[in-house]
Amino acid sequence: MNKEYEPLFTPWKIGNCQIKNRIVLTSMGGTNLLGWMEKNHFDKAGADFILEVARNNAGLVLPGCQPVYNPMFGQWLYTNKKMYQDLAVWMKEFHKTGAKLFVQLTAGFGRSFTISPMMEKLYTNKLLRVLSKPVMDLDKITASASESPNRWSDVVPSRALTVEEIHEYVTAFGKTAKLLKEAGVDGVEVHAVHEGYLLDQFTLDYVNKRTDEYGGSFENKYRFACEIVQEIKKNCGKDFPVSLRYSVISKTRGFRQGALPGEDYDEVGRDFEESKRAAKYLQDAGYDMLNCDNGTYDAWYWAHPPIYMPENCNLEDVAALRKYVDIPVVCAGRMDPKVAAEAVADGRIDGAGFARQFLADTEWLTKLMEDRQEDIRPCILCHNGCFNMCHYKGVPNDQDLSDSLHLARCAVNAETMQKDKHHIKKTGHPKKVIIIGGGIGGMEAARVLKLRGHEPVIYEKTDELGGTFIAASAESYKGKLRDLLKWYIRQMDVLGIEIHFNTEITSVKEFGKHDIIIATGAVPRILKSVPGHELMIEACEYLRGREVGDKVAVIGGGLTGCEIAYELALQGKSPVIVEMKDDIISQKGVCLANSSYLREWFDLYRVPVYLETTLKEVWEDCIVCADKNGKEFTIDCDSVISSAGYIPNPVVKENERESNMDYIGDCKQVGNLRSVIWRAYEVAMRI
Repeated sequence: MNKEYEPLFTPWKIGNCQIKNRIVLTSMGGTNLLGWMEKNHFDKAGADFILEVARNNAGLVLPGCQPVYNPMFGQWLYTNKKMYQDLAVWMKEFHKTGAKLFVQLTAGFGRSFTISPMMEKLYTNKLLRVLSKPVMDLDKITASASESPNRWSDVVPSRALTVEEIHEYVTAFGKTAKLLKEAGVDGVEVHAVHEGYLLDQFTLDYVNKRTDEYGGSFENKYRFACEIVQEIKKNCGKDFPVSLRYSVISKTRGFRQGALPGEDYDEVGRDFEESKRAAKYLQDAGYDMLNCDNGTYDAWYWAHPPIYMPENCNLEDVAALRKYVDIPVVCAGRMDPKVAAEAVADGRIDGAGFARQFLADTEWLTKLMEDRQEDIRPCILCHNGCFNMCHYKGVPNDQDLSDSLHLARCAVNAETMQKDKHHIKKTGHPKKVIIIGGGIGGMEAARVLKLRGHEPVIYEKTDELGGTFIAASAESYKGKLRDLLKWYIRQMDVLGIEIHFNTEITSVKEFGKHDIIIATGAVPRILKSVPGHELMIEACEYLRGREVGDKVAVIGGGLTGCEIAYELALQGKSPVIVEMKDDIISQKGVCLANSSYLREWFDLYRVPVYLETTLKEVWEDCIVCADKNGKEFTIDCDSVISSAGYIPNPVVKENERESNMDYIGDCKQVGNLRSVIWRAYEVAMRI
């Protein structure tokens, strides 16, 4: 192992609990041991993932958070004794790895609870609200410290929890923790004075307007969190370790308004001065560790950093807080292992939290220890598979129900939390399989086919692998995407995949009866009805190096167009976004953490965004647009970039397909990286 990583592999203690190294798998919804958004039970899929992480050298492992009151079906977590018996049996296997396990318990979400359009209908229809209450009591599970607006929905507000309800939650933490301890769990983590969840809402002045013992003074705001740890210690003993998930600074300007890195703003939540005092107060109440980052759901990009956020974005604040407590402090949020190791060596933090990288590659830590960094499949911070709760104007959470119920999947790894249907199965009848197109989809199909025992052959019309992903990964801040492309190209080399470059296939007849996978991608949608369209630069042309002027009109405010505008602004140019819809990034699959960052960044840096606006003409020095009322106006610009979407481009049309052919990626249906990789995996498994 490279010496610069050695500080991460030294032992440490949380209370009397010794941890073998400083690597912490921080909790992610969906990796639960006791079920997620379903009736509580011992969850084998979650247990398999957690065990795999432990076997790959993580020191402290935290499964997905468990609400002590289940939002679905209204169960208290301590009522199902059978699952704790199942957990006890499994814990014996877990402890063989040498890792320690803390189960994260949460009081719930409060005003941060993710509301879908279906839930809005259940809430606003009085009859449906009554009928659905036994399954999903929205009035209870969205209740907060005080009456307040929901983060996602304008029609499902939060009421204030009663004191009696608060006491019920406190009791539930104690009873649940005791059952976990008896099952052999090493500790618990309380979730959380963190990320604007329910417990945090009690501590935040802009949410908590109570006048009873749980509001007003500093002590009253933190009373709920303190009573919980005291109840756990009363039930489990003072030596049973209790960690607290903790946001150092809220980074919040107001309801649904975050504060970007470097922004000058007035904090409405917890600032650093209060945080210093709160951390010591919570320590003295009984917490044995602080597991830290920043942010709230109103500033979600701090706790769930998209690729636009800087690496180690929370480290400075967490390290500053470390000086004011005597208990261990963990830092999470886009942590780079080298930087984490330096921070541990310098005593600035005690542990380093990693989450989504384990979804992309459960073996990444083992590979790091073995100096095989080039074999690590990188997380690209897209949230497409793990946390794709998307929000835009008029829609609370436009997420498929399947995704709501199955978080913690991974866009770049089809097997993560899906091994019941996605697992490599060796073939008993090896075949030569023709793959037309060497983009990500084609390479994923080739990789899976080779691992199964087939002989894939890729035909690529250019002199390089990657397809449109070369352009998609070109922006300056997309180093992780370029790392993924390198990983795929390396896999082709390691597996010995036969590749024919500079070979364009226009007919598949020459391949006879061989199985054929078509992965020829999509072509840009050209706005031919717009006079002057030939003056526009297509998005991929720009991303592949085409020069543009200083003031650039970007036509299309989807994710691609907005990321291009962001890149242009970072380069010092002056982008303008023109979008037909009533919001930018109005599309499924883009997590609110990602989209809210871009929306707020454009607002902060005054990037002009024209919504409900149609492009009418393109000239050499301007464009002509029309607003929603049909009124025309001009926007001066030096260049125009078209980001109007893509159209599938299969080399053989769907109605001409043969039984030995299949389609993957954008040539079948334009989607995102997740849809490309998952379908490529599934098609390769069917052959």
